[in-house]
Amino acid sequence: MMKYGLRSCLPLTLLPLLACMACDGLGDGMDVLDVEVPAGYALSAGTSTNFISSSKAYDMPADWVSGQYDFRFNQGDGLYDDVRTSDNGVTGGLGPVYAGYSCGSCHRNAGRTKPTLWSEGGSGSYGFSSMLVYISRKNGAFFQDYGRVLHDQAIYGVKPEGKLKVEYTYQTFEFPDGEKYELCKPTYTITDWYAAEYKPEELFCTVRIPLRHVGMGQMMALDPKEIEALAAKSNYPEYGISGRCNYITERGVLSLGLSGNKAQHADLTVELGFSSDMGVTNSRYPEEICEGQLQVNQGSMMGLSYDQLDVSTEEMEDVDLYMQSLGVPARRNVNDPQVIKGEQKFYEAKCHLCHVTTLHTRPRGSVLLNGTRLPWLGNQTIHPYSDFLLHDMGSEIMGVGLNDNYVSGLARGNEWRTTPLWGIGLQEIVNGHTYFLHDGRARNLVEAIMWHGGEGEASKNLFKNMSKEDRDALIAFLNSL
Repeated sequence: MMKYGLRSCLPLTLLPLLACMACDGLGDGMDVLDVEVPAGYALSAGTSTNFISSSKAYDMPADWVSGQYDFRFNQGDGLYDDVRTSDNGVTGGLGPVYAGYSCGSCHRNAGRTKPTLWSEGGSGSYGFSSMLVYISRKNGAFFQDYGRVLHDQAIYGVKPEGKLKVEYTYQTFEFPDGEKYELCKPTYTITDWYAAEYKPEELFCTVRIPLRHVGMGQMMALDPKEIEALAAKSNYPEYGISGRCNYITERGVLSLGLSGNKAQHADLTVELGFSSDMGVTNSRYPEEICEGQLQVNQGSMMGLSYDQLDVSTEEMEDVDLYMQSLGVPARRNVNDPQVIKGEQKFYEAKCHLCHVTTLHTRPRGSVLLNGTRLPWLGNQTIHPYSDFLLHDMGSEIMGVGLNDNYVSGLARGNEWRTTPLWGIGLQEIVNGHTYFLHDGRARNLVEAIMWHGGEGEASKNLFKNMSKEDRDALIAFLNSL
C-alpha cells in the first residue's frame, strides 16, 4: 500500500472514503487527509475490469461471463454488430428510414464511430452518418411528418426525411501563458426535406454522436439512493455547482434517469435503438417509425411487408446482456510522474466535484429488459468519474456554452449529465478519433474542457490559469483513464 496526502496526488483511484469527502465538500483543498490506496492498476469496475488497451478494449466480456451467459453474450454481440437489411429475413427489418444500419455501425467496437460531421460535412453518403439529428419546434413540439428524430438515411427506393449540413465557425483564444487554442462552433442546416420544409428560425436542431458503451452494466446496477444522495449534497456555491437528478416515466413507471446525454433514460434503450435508430419493429415499438408517412408506401412498393415484428424481446435482451457484460478498461500509466501530477491537478481544478470518482452498485446487481438478473454486477466499488447528475453547462454567452435548447425529461437545454470518463483515454485507439462532447465539436480534450460553461466555468478557469506543464499533465491523467 502507498500513502498519499489528499492535496498531493492519488495515482490510482479513490476509495469509498473519498466519495464521502466529495459529497461532504472536504475535497476542496481545505483539509489535508491521508488515505491509503492500493498499488498496481486501478480496478475501474471491480470484477468487470479488464486489462486490454487495444482496439478491443471496450468490446470484450468481463471475466465472470461463462456458460449460458457466454453463449448469450455472443448472440447479443452478433445482433449488435450484424448489418440489418431491408428484407424480412433473420437480420431484416431495416428502415424504411433509419439513422444507422446496426448498433455497431454507430458504436464501432462498442465505442464512438468517427462522425461524418467532420469527414463529410453532415449526413454521410452510402447510407451511413453515425449520429442522431433531433429537431423540434421552438415551443418544444414535434413537426408533423417528422417526429423527434430526423432520419437522414433510407433503404433503396425510399426517400430519407432530410439531410444535415454543418458549418463550423472557428474562434481562437489564448491561455494566460500565451498558448493558443481554438473552439469550433457548429451551425446546423437541414436540406432535402421529404415533405414540408422548415426554415432554420422555425426550429431547434441538435446533433448527438454516439456515446461510448463503457460500463453500461455498472451504470444500470448503480444504487439510486447513492445518486440521489449526491444530488442532495452536490451543492458547492463557491464554485457555482449544484447537480440534480433527472426523473423520467418509462413503461408507466417513474424512475431515476441514468443513461443518455441528459440522463433521459432509465435503461439502455435497446428497444428504442432498434426502433428509432434502425427502423426495426419490436414488442415495445411495434409500428414503423415513419408510420403514416409516404416512406411506408414506398417500402411496400419495393415488396416489403410490415405485418410482423422484426426482432424478438429475447433477442433484444441478449443485446442488453452483451452491453451490460462488457469489461471496463483498467487505468494505464498510473506510475508515470506526469500522470500522477495530472491527477493532483484534476482535483485542484475541482473536476472531481462533478466527475465523482467512486460509486457503488446495488447488492443484487442489474436486471435486463426481459427480467434476467446479473448478480455479478452487485456489491462493486466502481470508478466511473461521473455523478450521473444534470449540470448547467452554459448558455452560449460570448459564443461559448452548450445549450442545445432540447428538453429531455426534466433536463433543460443547458443541462447535461456528467459524462463518465472511464475508458476515455482509449477512444483514439478504439475508434481512431478524439472528437468529444455531445456533437463532437471538441476535437481534443483541451477543447472539451474549454467548452465548459455554467457549472463547469470554475473548473475551466482553474485549468485555464494553470501553466502549460500542469495543463498537459491533467490531459495525461485523463488519457490514463
